[in-house]
Amino acid sequence: MFFHAHPDDEALLTAGTMARLAGQGHRVVLVLATAGERGLASKALQDRGLGEVRRDEAHASARILGCSRVAFLGYADSGHTPDQAPASGGAEPFASADVGEAAARLAALLTEERADLLTVYDPAGGYGHPDHVQVHRVGYRAARLAGTPVVLEATVDRTLLLRGLRAASWFYRFPPQFDRDAFRQAYGARGEITHRVPVKRHWRAKRASLSAHLSQARGGDSERTLAALGRLPGPAFRQVMGTEWFIQRGLPAGPVLRDPLATLPGRGVTAAGR
Repeated sequence: MFFHAHPDDEALLTAGTMARLAGQGHRVVLVLATAGERGLASKALQDRGLGEVRRDEAHASARILGCSRVAFLGYADSGHTPDQAPASGGAEPFASADVGEAAARLAALLTEERADLLTVYDPAGGYGHPDHVQVHRVGYRAARLAGTPVVLEATVDRTLLLRGLRAASWFYRFPPQFDRDAFRQAYGARGEITHRVPVKRHWRAKRASLSAHLSQARGGDSERTLAALGRLPGPAFRQVMGTEWFIQRGLPAGPVLRDPLATLPGRGVTAAGR
């Protein structure tokens, strides 16, 4: 089960792993805390009801990746800043939801699906979005309630990310509000990463998953990450997006794993040794 805050998060962080597992015959379930109705988009899309648009995009992405099910926890998108106006419709913003209540909703899905693996985010929520931080809190609590044996934190190798941002600045004009320095503490330090999953074989599915989230290709008047990645030539896309990273807390120092299922009970690799 892959737990994400908003539609398109799965495409950026875990789409290759999802396609890989589905291709191996595993049942893959995508759970989204919100419909992403506070995401940046054109006024025309906002007027249409961005949440419904993004729900449809999530289902399209999931079909591409081979998911068996898409579920929404029913919370409102909290927006990028705490003082952003609350969403209409009465749903509670996910970032301020009671952790125990939200975890119970997710645990019910984990139990129903008999999930043996759950993905969440690292403690900082990657780049600090309040809904992403809440995914970390809620996901761990839900895994304990449901007895889910393995929890992986979807992240990015910070060293590679900073190197890539420096290289990209030579040929790509970042929007004025973009702060590269903010990424110095974002995502996972290289020494924390326990799983480096190769997904180059699934680059077409990952690229199509990104493309399914058309509403997020532009935010206001600026191009966004999804659109920039979507324009990369195939070989460059495979290189840039051909690895996905995860952290499993409690594993001792050892070789970085390539199989997201390597530490499942019965696989012979556990928190006691690998």
